[in-house]
Amino acid sequence: MEALALERKAEQNRELRERLAQLKKERNAIILAHYYQRDEIQEVADFRGDSFLLAQKAAETDADVIVFCGVHFMGESAKILAPNKTVIIPDERAGCPMADMVNVDGLRKLKAQHPNAKVVTYINSSAEIKAETDICCTSANAVRVVNSVDSDEIIWVPDKNLGHYVQQKTDKKMIIWEGYCNTHDMLTVKDVEEMKAKYPNAQFVVHPECRPEVVALGDFVGSTTAIIKYCKESDCQEFIVGTEDGTGYQLRNDSPNKTFHFATKYLVCPNMKVNNLKKLVKCLETMQPQIYVPEEVASKARLSLERMLQVK
Repeated sequence: MEALALERKAEQNRELRERLAQLKKERNAIILAHYYQRDEIQEVADFRGDSFLLAQKAAETDADVIVFCGVHFMGESAKILAPNKTVIIPDERAGCPMADMVNVDGLRKLKAQHPNAKVVTYINSSAEIKAETDICCTSANAVRVVNSVDSDEIIWVPDKNLGHYVQQKTDKKMIIWEGYCNTHDMLTVKDVEEMKAKYPNAQFVVHPECRPEVVALGDFVGSTTAIIKYCKESDCQEFIVGTEDGTGYQLRNDSPNKTFHFATKYLVCPNMKVNNLKKLVKCLETMQPQIYVPEEVASKARLSLERMLQVK
């Protein structure tokens, strides 16, 4: 029975992929998929990447339609950088709890309390928050962005864990918002120590969205892209991975002979996993749900994203 079910699923996926190829041609569409997406989505994407790379691709593409397989704020960033494109997402329920932890009123109050500070916002935030921001960053370029800002005082939103990591690498005074990523924040020192005892030859690679005491245990600390690159180029054959489990698709692709253990089975973002192949095909058929960002918000948010893209 199980074999039959798997066969049926494989056949269904084949049909969905064929339909997808046809729709992409008809709509002149490009599919962008975040590294945390399900394998079946990453397999059919034109580009896989972290938030930063996918924001760049959205800004550069000459496709008419951008299908963004990620969470809502990523679709917004694509729409802000490519206002003349149609941006659709497979499921509008793909939100980001961390992005929801910061609100415009709270940020404005903080800005009023620190009039000389510049606001650096992690890209994992809503368009409204980006519109209140001087410059955005990703985990890949956060340190470079903070150091590029012409102020000694930084208001940092919304991720306190990444903020703490950046604080170790800059002389600037950072006022850090109390948000966090539910998925990365779950990983504990105990989890990592247990895995290190179980796999003593493995290196621990970790995302700076994890808690500071967990990040301190890392043999390598970096963004999703940096982790993937490090594991590919490293002589080490075994890794304990401290980031979302969708990253496993690219890690295994790049290094089929290496072994990857995720530091806990709970490193799964439920929002990222809302999207699937069936929903991806359906959104291209119906051209819904579309991402809209009001122009007065988009024009301000665009400045903060464009400033980020200029930081070398």
